[in-house]
Amino acid sequence: MNIIDQIKENAKKYGKRIVLAEGEEDRTLKAASKIMAEGIAKIVLLGNPEVINKKAAEFGLTNIGEATIIDPKNNPKQEFYAQMLCEIRKSKGMQMEEAMKLVQDPLYLATLLIKNKEVDGEVAGAQNSTGNVLRPAFQIVKTLPGISVVSGAFIMVFKDTKWGDNGVMVFADCAADPNTDENKLAQIAVVTAKTAKNIACIAEPRVAMLSFSTKGSAKHELVDRVVNATKLAKEMDPTLVIDGELQADAAIIPSVGASKAPGSPVAGKANVLVFPSLETGNIAYKLVQRFAGAEAIGPVMQGMAAPINDLSRGCSVEDIVSTVAVTACQAASM
Repeated sequence: MNIIDQIKENAKKYGKRIVLAEGEEDRTLKAASKIMAEGIAKIVLLGNPEVINKKAAEFGLTNIGEATIIDPKNNPKQEFYAQMLCEIRKSKGMQMEEAMKLVQDPLYLATLLIKNKEVDGEVAGAQNSTGNVLRPAFQIVKTLPGISVVSGAFIMVFKDTKWGDNGVMVFADCAADPNTDENKLAQIAVVTAKTAKNIACIAEPRVAMLSFSTKGSAKHELVDRVVNATKLAKEMDPTLVIDGELQADAAIIPSVGASKAPGSPVAGKANVLVFPSLETGNIAYKLVQRFAGAEAIGPVMQGMAAPINDLSRGCSVEDIVSTVAVTACQAASM
């Protein structure tokens, strides 16, 4: 069973409710039908019921009636959610008039449904930018206790099973935070290890904190940042198997790891790579994806108090299905 099938099978056990904010979008509707048919999750669609049902009929999606459909423009609970939003955003001066407009925005309504515990997670982005998807998430759902940064991990699946854990590795941050410091790097390490275990089915995450130096081979403030982040991550989670700073070859090649970092619990056998900055992580995952022919699943958004995952606007129906499965598994691990 490949990793995506395994994630889907795990999701089926949990019966989580996932809201699809772009409920009128063609790929989203087709994905919703498939998700419900396979029992991956329970679905809430946001959009005009007439539009949704008409499209479902056109596409032959006979099970769309199994989804809960909420019309943001004609929602009987509109005032309730507006009052809720005013309370959440009162320190920012939110007034009822503005809140009543915002709760008609499916992306805001989706996060309010999460906050009110009516759903367990959200998937969006087939029609909206990452910024539009995450803005209401930051404002309403916010981050986990002790976590101040949202990061994006990719589950990398290799044809050659010698890499990582039987051909599966997790890379972060590749998608979210451009202003990394040692505290954020430490947080990213901790949450990425959890993603590796809970989502990517890696039983024993081994986290390598990457740099251009291995164990003091170079001196620079950027190296110090990685060293300090490694120490902070260990303090945050003493059970974490982590080491740094490590160069990429020392992290993943056993002979190089043994030579450059003898005795390391991670060197030469890392299955989680934490990059020192967003640009290095993003470049690395794309190069590995193309050069090694690896499958890149994600980004899995980490650090939010509830799972909210962003799609590429070029996503396929299957991409949406997989992301919903990931989101359901995340929800089950919180």
